[in-house]
Amino acid sequence: MQVKTVQARPGDEVKQFSVFTENRLGRLHDLIGLFESQNVHVLALTTLDTTDSSILRMVVDDPDRARRILNEQRFPYTESDLLVVEIDSERKLKGALSVLVMAEININYVYSFIARPEGRSAVAFSLEDRDVAEQALAQQQFKVLKQSDISR
Repeated sequence: MQVKTVQARPGDEVKQFSVFTENRLGRLHDLIGLFESQNVHVLALTTLDTTDSSILRMVVDDPDRARRILNEQRFPYTESDLLVVEIDSERKLKGALSVLVMAEININYVYSFIARPEGRSAVAFSLEDRDVAEQALAQQQFKVLKQSDISR
């Protein structure tokens, strides 16, 4: 598959926060409450847990404010960039996955958004090569979202 270069908006990638916390009752509730008290909304969320600890992966509408809260409350976390693709009745999930297969891009993990403006669905991908994947998807008329598209 030939991939044509598409100009992206630099520095506007969707940020994922991976928050490391002990696996105990109410910890997710407490973190979401902290965010909501500061007007930060979680747009996508997935959890990975073990007996003793959890990783809470999330996309928020205000990464700067979320970063400040996590630092102030001393939550250990990392940040990474995700590729977020809008999925609708014309551009379905299988079609996006087909594009990634054709471009030979490995998917590390995927999760969906809780809510999006105008009722549109979106899927967040952690990928082996985000830039090539973005170009391949854009070439097939998939809408790749940026942080400015999901922020309030």
